[in-house]
Amino acid sequence: MNTMHTLTFETHSPFNTEQVLAARQRASDTKQPFIQVLEETLKMSPDVFVTALGQATHYPVLSMSDLHELTHDFDTLPFVEAVRRHCIAFRDSNGALLLVMADPFNYALLAWVDATIRVQYSLRLAHISNINAYLSRHEENLRAMDSYIPESKQVQDISTGIEDLSLLSISEDSSAVVRLVHSTLYDALKSSASDIHLEAHATGLTIKYRIDGVLITTSAVEGSDVAQQVLSRIKVMAELDIAERRIPQDGRFKVAVRGREVDFRVSIMPSLFGEDAVLRILDRSAVSQQSQSVRLDSLGFDEETLKDFRRLTAEPYGMVLVTGPTGSGKTTTLYGAITEINNGHDKIITIEDPVEYQLQGVLQIPVNEKKGLTFARGLRSILRHDPDKIMVGEIRDPETAQIAVQSALTGHLVLTTVHANNVFDVLGRFMHMGVDPYSFVSALSGILAQRLVRVICPLCAVDATPDTELLRVSGLQNIDTHGFLFREGRGCGNCRGTGYKGRKAIGELLILNDEIRELIVSRAPLRSIKESARRAGTRYLRESALRLVQNGDSTLQEINRVTTTS
Repeated sequence: MNTMHTLTFETHSPFNTEQVLAARQRASDTKQPFIQVLEETLKMSPDVFVTALGQATHYPVLSMSDLHELTHDFDTLPFVEAVRRHCIAFRDSNGALLLVMADPFNYALLAWVDATIRVQYSLRLAHISNINAYLSRHEENLRAMDSYIPESKQVQDISTGIEDLSLLSISEDSSAVVRLVHSTLYDALKSSASDIHLEAHATGLTIKYRIDGVLITTSAVEGSDVAQQVLSRIKVMAELDIAERRIPQDGRFKVAVRGREVDFRVSIMPSLFGEDAVLRILDRSAVSQQSQSVRLDSLGFDEETLKDFRRLTAEPYGMVLVTGPTGSGKTTTLYGAITEINNGHDKIITIEDPVEYQLQGVLQIPVNEKKGLTFARGLRSILRHDPDKIMVGEIRDPETAQIAVQSALTGHLVLTTVHANNVFDVLGRFMHMGVDPYSFVSALSGILAQRLVRVICPLCAVDATPDTELLRVSGLQNIDTHGFLFREGRGCGNCRGTGYKGRKAIGELLILNDEIRELIVSRAPLRSIKESARRAGTRYLRESALRLVQNGDSTLQEINRVTTTS
């Protein structure tokens, strides 16, 4: 057991005596922690301050990397207490107990620790931000996978209403399965995941998050009985049939996190080893806040593509198409364009499935096929509502395509999306829908094909030299790469070890001119259209992706994942 300390600054303390006395007086007057007031008074950086504090009190100081090298001991000091009191118990390589705290002058905390931890320990210092960051990154310990007892009681039905998710509520829940499910939801939200995948296998359950468009395995649950109870818990929350395990089921539920409501859309699918679940996260509050700042220049497009695309969306009429696979950011690009051209003088109407962002001053119509409101029917009705600019979420069928083309020809600006691999595939897609080529090219102003590319985490980025095989696979074996800034992410807590943090959009923009229109109407070979587009300044997706690598923003492995070399 540790002895109580009466801490004082040494004569040769790095802190000025007057500053210390002033901080003590201010802390007494404001009832704030002395250590917090002292840091604010000295105006030092966190690292410099905690180093000086260690010199003044003769306690060893631990950095963030030092904390990760130790083994946390949440048995000696429970996680809930670590969160509440901002201190963590660790074991070093010899098994000795270390107590890491931020405020060595918190005598009430020291007294509580001495009364609670009845074994010998040593005190260490770390900055409060590092302690909080460590606890935040280790919330998966709350999932109680290791301590789960298969014989524990079955999950009870939750009461109706919206459940609250917080660190304290999760850690204090008596059911291990409930802790597992709730902490998974909380961790996914904190990680900015778009989906949670619960995949059953022969011996248990694997939990994955889709972050920046890529699935990342985060944890595994051992035991098929545990996996079954986790799926049952998800079904209860989504008000699905627990007994039915042979057919797919869809549902949804809400939780409250930090005062905001978050929707989860649930898809349950039978599998060889039981059932799998995918939870789509629909954080309306975050989306609403994001939509206020969504502009084209925040998406990552290069300046040339951005300038030309803005010119297209500023036209009074015509059709602008955005294409790409699911999850490539097409809708976000259209929202960015609408945000920029929404000057309050034009009537802007959208029809979407579903409405993903809420835009102020824009009439947004959700598709409801059960009630007969399809894209085609909604678009017809929109034309009778005196619009100036129209956004169609997606062109899926010939009828919608025909109406969209006619809308553009009759003086409206039509922004829409269509699924295709590149700008040239879009042309064939509309031809196969039976749209008249002459009407199509007369209405069409331009096509933007885009992808989202993960960018290197700025906190763990290092220089890297690609090997010969990677250069060959990337099509760079005969290209001078001396001007390329090759980098990669080593992986850290900020990027969950992936080396990537966030994404940027890359684009391939085809602006139609008279020559290209004549080639399309005459059904010229695709090679001729591509040559004409190249002469007009069109850059391909691969070239935009390589520019990110050249600037050190992404890696060859990442652009090979989302674009082809041909």
